[in-house]
Amino acid sequence: MQETIDELDIITRVRGEVASRKEVTGENLFLAWGYPTAIVLLLEFAALMFWNEDWCGWLWAGIPLIGTLLMVYFLNKDYERTRRRTLDENVILVMWIFIGFASCVGGLAMGFAGVFQQSFFSYLGLLCGMGCFMTGIILHFRPKTVCGIIASMLSVVPLFFQGDQWPWQLLATAVIVIIALIIPGHLFKQYVKHYESI
Repeated sequence: MQETIDELDIITRVRGEVASRKEVTGENLFLAWGYPTAIVLLLEFAALMFWNEDWCGWLWAGIPLIGTLLMVYFLNKDYERTRRRTLDENVILVMWIFIGFASCVGGLAMGFAGVFQQSFFSYLGLLCGMGCFMTGIILHFRPKTVCGIIASMLSVVPLFFQGDQWPWQLLATAVIVIIALIIPGHLFKQYVKHYESI
């Protein structure tokens, strides 16, 4: 009888450890925002540089639409798997919602002030870099922290492309987004995959 109780204790403990390992979530959120943003920036750069098309500015409308839909999808998928959200996940989610809101409000304000082309992309790069840095600190995931620092430092680069060179800001910002969102997104996804396989 005692052996049966011991075996049940071991099974319960193992199940608890496996369940706690599955708590790492959100591995796709960086990619959900990184890819649409980088692709739109690169398309806009190509449209301006090679085809002299101004209509590409409307491509920006696709970023929040695609990013929000992907974010909701991945968050629901994660919630179905874990049936709960940790405090860290809620903090990160609220922080990135704030960054998205700050990007929109900042872009509108800069547009009305007539300084959109001069400074918006540096502002966007800095917000992405800071968000990546803070996410890395909260999750104790060093690659995100390092990528956030690099992206934040590179956020000044678009300021050097003014006037006729303005389209190059788009390319520079795409590189910053790749460093701040796509690279750490893939690294974190690999980390979660390895973590869950243990």
